[in-house]
Amino acid sequence: MIFIGMVLFEEMAQSKKRYSGEKTAMIEDQGHTLDIPPFTGRILSDYDEPKIVEALKDCDAQLKEARILEDSRNKVGVVALPVKDGRTIELVIKEFRTQGVNKWKSLVLPSKAQKAWRGSLALVERGFLTPLPVAYLERRTSLFLEQSFFIAEYVPNIEEVRGLFRELPDGELTPLIRELAIYLARCVKSGVLHRDLSDGNVLVERSGGEQFRFFLLDTNRIRCRKRIGTLKGIKSLIRLGIPPEHQRFFLAEYLFHSPVKRVHWWWYRMNKCIFTGYIRFKKLLKLKTLAQRLKIQ
Repeated sequence: MIFIGMVLFEEMAQSKKRYSGEKTAMIEDQGHTLDIPPFTGRILSDYDEPKIVEALKDCDAQLKEARILEDSRNKVGVVALPVKDGRTIELVIKEFRTQGVNKWKSLVLPSKAQKAWRGSLALVERGFLTPLPVAYLERRTSLFLEQSFFIAEYVPNIEEVRGLFRELPDGELTPLIRELAIYLARCVKSGVLHRDLSDGNVLVERSGGEQFRFFLLDTNRIRCRKRIGTLKGIKSLIRLGIPPEHQRFFLAEYLFHSPVKRVHWWWYRMNKCIFTGYIRFKKLLKLKTLAQRLKIQ
């Protein structure tokens, strides 16, 4: 199994190089300044055309007409916008609502929209799939961030890995878990650490048989490092809902080492149990609901 994993790793690395060459050419300038008062931000050159910029002047209005994907702490919707050649393109607009602690953080930290822009570019430049970033916008007063939006391409025919963990039979689940482990190992080896690697932030495109392509979301939680230690990499995996009977196999494929070393298995299980306990505690005390009512989050 580990040998098969190493072969897949090499194949995916070659695919990464091809994808990187295609997409990096589009974003090599990392976009340029977008100034549409009261908003400022950046936009990729390929999307900097009058009809798109005009539509982005009022993202609030666009979201009112959008197909809503999420409306809780943040609001996410899909909109169809016309472009100069008569076509329409589908974009995802994500509004990061700014209140409570996050508003105070904005005094010294970049907006989540700007972080999402940087994280997406970092992934694309390294050859990893994510909805292609189009632009980000933010509106600030003299001190605080008031509003921010992140805009990306809409990718059809992909689904959360969460559902596949529950629905796939073992014969199909095993290759999915193997490829996911190898993909995440490549991310870490490339210096990419996702600090909220949950089932909802990993989307999967199935192309028949045992072929899967993975897309990472919530790129504002991406951090890039020169080197990511083994234990830190393992800890980043604990939010994924890998079925318990497959967890040791998943970790072995991720580490390219079978059997899994005792210290690595202990570290994974300990952190996963702590995280699971924390989530149960939050639900028991309804801390998330309380935080939203107090506008802390």
